[in-house]
Amino acid sequence: MRTVKKIYKGKESVDGAGVKLNRIFGYHEVPELDPFLLLDFFNTKDPNDYIKGFPWHPHRGIETITYFIEGKVEHGDSLGNKGIIGNGDCQWMTAGSGIIHQEMPKESPNMLGVQLWANLSSKNKMIDPKYRDIKKDKIPEIEEKDVLVKIVAGKYKDVTGPVKEISINPIFMDITIKKDGKFVYETDTESTVFALVVDGEGILI
Repeated sequence: MRTVKKIYKGKESVDGAGVKLNRIFGYHEVPELDPFLLLDFFNTKDPNDYIKGFPWHPHRGIETITYFIEGKVEHGDSLGNKGIIGNGDCQWMTAGSGIIHQEMPKESPNMLGVQLWANLSSKNKMIDPKYRDIKKDKIPEIEEKDVLVKIVAGKYKDVTGPVKEISINPIFMDITIKKDGKFVYETDTESTVFALVVDGEGILI
């Protein structure tokens, strides 16, 4: 049986051109969460908190995963990829040998989502960069008595998410649990596992 080792409450931060966010972990916590490097949480109804966005900037040797529960952001990169992800969509970018991109939020009733950075293994640090724009209707859902599970990457029951061929073999799911309900998922004891509570409260064991 695995137990919870630590609870991260995050801290208010400002990044990009002036985007206000809650940095759940990063920097000093990295050794505890390898291969995950950073997790930012966005939750605001005020466009002034995010509208300046993240203008052109580089990444290398990592993957960035952006998932929006609500809100919209426009992406552009040095590979020529362009697009807008919105409610329930995911953007999965493999920086590899290097990529320059920008993420510019659009005004929305609510901006609610996360961005996760994952480190690439040493043998994959210099792979070709890649961009995946995963729309909501491509993300499978499983609805059960107590939970609704959206599978972006990895497998739950007999359903596999659309994001594949990722060097760290991640599992990324959006899970909604009903009041007094429970969700059970078996994980490899060697894997790094964390859960972000977006709304409400619960017991993790």
